[in-house]
Amino acid sequence: MKALIISADGFEDSELLVAMYRLEEAGVAVDIASMRKGRIHGQHGYEVEANKALAEVDAQQYDVLVLPGGKAPAMIRREKAALEIVRSFFRRNRPVAAICHGPQVLASAGVLRGRRATTHPSAYQELEAYCGTVVHDRVVDEGDVITARGVSSAIDAGLHVVQRIAGADARARVAAQMDYPYQWNP
Repeated sequence: MKALIISADGFEDSELLVAMYRLEEAGVAVDIASMRKGRIHGQHGYEVEANKALAEVDAQQYDVLVLPGGKAPAMIRREKAALEIVRSFFRRNRPVAAICHGPQVLASAGVLRGRRATTHPSAYQELEAYCGTVVHDRVVDEGDVITARGVSSAIDAGLHVVQRIAGADARARVAAQMDYPYQWNP
């Protein structure tokens, strides 16, 4: 199994890192794509290596797409290559997870119509205009689309993604490996 995370400078550190680590702990290979290869910088000082440029991503190679939030989605949503990657996942009915402001990328790709979703409270109105049903839940799991409100729901979103692509046993194993007591909140 293989996961693609799309992000850019200004990503919310915990949202990207939690998704990446949970997927890796489940045995899923993870690539990070951005506008160009190289280091991208989080809002709180963390850095990760974008080992793929958006232009070289073949979405067919991936089983799941993750869009962390922060300020990065504001840049990502203007990239035609990123929007086409998102649409490709939807055409193939592959899981897509978007956290915090990540659902704005889904909105720009035009893939949320008729779906329920959640996002960071500052983006509720915009998301309502694109999908119609914005709920204030921590995580909304609509089958192949998982959306989460933000930092406080990043762990739940990561575990939803793990369960979706690797199964309930993998989710339980990953949750049990965490360094602190954690209650699964589906």
